[in-house]
Parts: sequence; structure tokens; C-alpha cells
Amino acid sequence: MVYIFLVLIVLASVALGFVVLVQNPKGGGLSGSVGGFSNNTMGVKQTTDVLEKGTWLFASIIAILALTSTLFLKGGSTTTDNSLLQKVNTSTPLSK
Repeated sequence: MVYIFLVLIVLASVALGFVVLVQNPKGGGLSGSVGGFSNNTMGVKQTTDVLEKGTWLFASIIAILALTSTLFLKGGSTTTDNSLLQKVNTSTPLSK
């Protein structure tokens, strides 16, 4: 089950990286022609809104997957191995 979460987190991370790299901080670049839409059809403003929503979506998906994957991790054992502790001499010498 952990491997499924790992694969989903990696896929969401790659998609988030793609969405972030497509964005241009000044509003130009690839964001005007994503998916073959021209500026006349969708508009640059609407495209940047979609990319920003996609960024938030993939970031929240990664966060949710990371938090829920901890429920399926195997925890440490509750029993302790005292055999090594019993072999160690912890008594203090009484000689002076």
C-alpha cells in the first residue's frame, strides 16, 4: 500500500513541476498557448488562473497523500530486547 502512495506522490510531484515550469512570472511565455488554445479563445488571464489553481491542487494532493501514507507505515515494535541490557554490568563497585 505504501508503494501506491509513493507512486501517486511522485506522479503528482512531476505534474506540479510541469505546471510550475509552464508558468511565467510576468504572464507571458507558454501560458498563452497551453493545450493549443490561442489568446483569443481562452485569454491569458484565464489561463494563468487555471495554472495557479492547478498548482494549488497538485500541492494539496501531495500534502494529503503524504499525511495519509503515514497511516499505512509499519510502526516500530513495542517489545524491547532486554538481553543486551542484562549482559551489561551496570552496578557500581563498592571498593574505595
